[in-house]
Amino acid sequence: MALQEKLDRFKKQQQACQSTLIGIASTRKPAGPAAASSSSNGRTQASATKFSNDTERLQHINSIRKGPIGAQMKRVIDLLRQTRQALTPEQINEACYVDMRTNKDVFESLKKNPKVHFDGDRFSYKSKHDLKDKSQLLYLIRKFPEGIPVIDMKDAYPTVMEDLQALKAAGQIWLLSNFDSQEDIAYPNDPRVPIKVDDDLKQLFRGIELPKDMHVVERDLQKNGMKPATDTEKRRSAAQVQGISTKPKPKKKKKEITNRTKLTNSHLPELFKNLS
Repeated sequence: MALQEKLDRFKKQQQACQSTLIGIASTRKPAGPAAASSSSNGRTQASATKFSNDTERLQHINSIRKGPIGAQMKRVIDLLRQTRQALTPEQINEACYVDMRTNKDVFESLKKNPKVHFDGDRFSYKSKHDLKDKSQLLYLIRKFPEGIPVIDMKDAYPTVMEDLQALKAAGQIWLLSNFDSQEDIAYPNDPRVPIKVDDDLKQLFRGIELPKDMHVVERDLQKNGMKPATDTEKRRSAAQVQGISTKPKPKKKKKEITNRTKLTNSHLPELFKNLS
């Protein structure tokens, strides 16, 4: 009896996956006369396709379409970011198996997503800054003499990180790490203003101990009329909401070698002169 139930369940799964395959075949547009003639009997060919020949693919498509809305949105956004093309829902369905015509929740959520642009027909990726090449990247950085976070530019176009390193190597920008968040900040390096700093001033600057809390640094900058490039309080609040700890991990103490330590390099006695 249990075996018969399993067979009935398997047949139902075959029928469901078969209908999925038919739906995929019907959404594909013909590319020419030959494709048009073949698409006329596409439903017949799809019906004749054996489930056992394409089991893994159909199960994969079925798992995607039954997955959470957030997971399906991520697949679409990743596709748009990688291709940098404006795609119709049908093209998206064919590329990553997310059927937005059927799943209206995914369709409406993507229309409202800040990383997605919808023109009424096609979806495309929308970065924070609309940049196309290295010259536009440099122009943007020069508009922010107080610095601009790299994270705000890293998705502008595919080779933006390579262009940032090239601008740094050419001496046109500075890339400095934020003390608190360890995020890189890009600063413009204006070649029209050459600055020579005396060694005494360098030593004086390097001898000043900065506060460990970046919030104190930002407060002092604001007191002196300067706008900080970071907002530690806002970042920490967002991290608490997401359940991310902002405390640095304690460093592990290095084990010291003593007389009780088991020595495995006894053939190198010069390493253990100080143990006696």
